[in-house]
Amino acid sequence: MEINIKNVLKNLGILEINAAYSTGMESGKSEQPKAIESYSPVDGKKIATVISATEAEYEVVMQQAKAASGYWKTIPAPRRGDIVRQLGDALRRKKTDLGTLVSYEMGKSLQEGLGEVQEMIDICDFALGQSRQLYGQTMHSERPSHRMYEQWHPLGIVGIISAFNFPVAVWSWNTALALVCGNVCVWKPSSKTPLCAVACQHILAEVLKENDLPEGISNLVMGNAVGDLMNNDPRINLLSFTGSTRVGRMVSTAVANRFGKSILELGGNNAIIISKEADLEMSIIAAVFGAVGTAGQRCTSTRRLIIHEDIYETFKNKLVRAYGQLMIGNPLNEENHVGPLIDTAAVEMYLKAIEKAKQEGAKFVVEGGILEGEAYASGCYVKPCVAEVENHFEIVQEETFAPILYLIKYSSLEEAIAIQNGVPQGLSSAIMTMNLREAEEFLSVFGSDCGIANVNIGTSGAEIGGAFGGEKETGGGRESGSDAWKGYMRRQTNTINYSYTLPLAQGIKFNI
Repeated sequence: MEINIKNVLKNLGILEINAAYSTGMESGKSEQPKAIESYSPVDGKKIATVISATEAEYEVVMQQAKAASGYWKTIPAPRRGDIVRQLGDALRRKKTDLGTLVSYEMGKSLQEGLGEVQEMIDICDFALGQSRQLYGQTMHSERPSHRMYEQWHPLGIVGIISAFNFPVAVWSWNTALALVCGNVCVWKPSSKTPLCAVACQHILAEVLKENDLPEGISNLVMGNAVGDLMNNDPRINLLSFTGSTRVGRMVSTAVANRFGKSILELGGNNAIIISKEADLEMSIIAAVFGAVGTAGQRCTSTRRLIIHEDIYETFKNKLVRAYGQLMIGNPLNEENHVGPLIDTAAVEMYLKAIEKAKQEGAKFVVEGGILEGEAYASGCYVKPCVAEVENHFEIVQEETFAPILYLIKYSSLEEAIAIQNGVPQGLSSAIMTMNLREAEEFLSVFGSDCGIANVNIGTSGAEIGGAFGGEKETGGGRESGSDAWKGYMRRQTNTINYSYTLPLAQGIKFNI
C-alpha cells in the first residue's frame, strides 16, 4: 500500500510543525533549539523535522499548565468528561489518518496502528463514564454525632513520558483519566515518534479551542533534555513514565526524592506456559502473534515459551512451520505479518542479543538476521527467530525489544510457574490449558507473580476495562481501567462534628 504522507499530515493539521514556543532564553542568551528528525522505518525516508523545547520554553509551558490547572479543577467532573468524549469523537473522525501515521512513523502494521487509535477512543468512552463515578466512602465514627467520609481531589499537573512503541495510546490512557480527574497534562513523547504526538496534541487542542478552554490544559514538549526537567520539577505532582527499567530506576529515584508520585510502566519478559492439555492450534496463534506482533516491540510481547516435555517436540515443529509462513515487509500492506524495528539502533540490539544467546549455549531452530534488498531499504527489517535456551541464561533474563522467542522445557506445573516467575520483570503472563485445575493454580496466590495473568489468551494486548501494569522491575504502576483513576487523585479523609461538644478520639479526656 502506497501512502501520500503529506496528505495524511495535512488531514491531521500538522503540515507546518513547531512543537516548541519561540521565546528565547530569559537571560538574554540565545539557546539553539535542537532538531528532532523523524524518519520512517518503513522506507527510511525523512518525514519531517520537529524542534525540541529549550529550558526557557519548558518554563513557559509549565507556567501555562499551572495557570490552567487552577481553572480546570473547578470545572465539574461530568463536564470534564464531556470534553474527553469530544476528544473521542474527534479521534473517530481522524482514525484512518492517525492510524496510518502511527504505522508509517513507528513501523507497526496498519491494523495495529488503527487498533491503537481505537484504544484511544475506548479509553475516552471509559473516562466519560468514570467522570460520574469518582466515588469516596463514608465511614461510621467512633464518636457520637460525628460523620466521616473520604473524597478525592485533583493532583494538579500530571507529567507523561511515553515510549515509541505505543506512540499515541499510552498518552491517551493517562490523559483521558487525568483530565476527568481534574488535572492538566504535560507530555514528553518519544523523540522517535514526534509527529504522532504533534497530531494528538493538535486534535485535543482543537477540542479545547471549540469549547473556549485554555490551551494549557494539555501541553506538549519535545526533546530528551525535557525528561530530566520533568523528573525534578516539584510542580509536576504525578509523573507517568513508560520505558526501560534502567531509565525507570532513575525516574523513580528523582521523583521520590522530591516526594512526588509516579506511575512506572517498565520492562516485560513475558512467558506463555504451554500445557500438555492445551489446544495446540490456539496456542500457536497466541505464541506467534505474541512474539512477532509489532516486531516484538511491545512491553507485553511474548519472550519465552515454557512447553511441557510431552508435547515439546510436537509444538516446536508446529512453531517452526508457522514461522516459515510469516510475511515480512511494509506494514502498510495488510498481507504482511511483520514490519520493521523502529531504527537501526534497535537492529544492533537484536543482533547483539542473538550473538549473546549463542555464546551462552542457545540453539536456534529458526535463524535470525537482517533482511536486505530494495523492499527493506531502511535497514530496519529483521527475521523473527526462535531459540532453545535455559531460563537462567543472562540474555533470557533480560528484555530485548525485538522478535526473539526463547523455548524452555518443563515437566511439572510447579516447575513451569517457577520458570515463569524466575525473571526480574513481572508484567504479563499466560497459560494455555484446557485443565481447570491448572488454570486456577496458575491464577492462585501460588501462581503467576505478574500484574497480568491470562488463561487461553496470549500475553500481548490488554483491554481498556482492566488496570494495566506489572510488578517487580516492571514498576508496579497501573494505567487505564478498573480503579486506576485513583492514581491521578489525592485522597482526603473528612470528619464533621455536628454535636455541641468536642469528644476526643479513643475516649481521651483532656480537661482545661
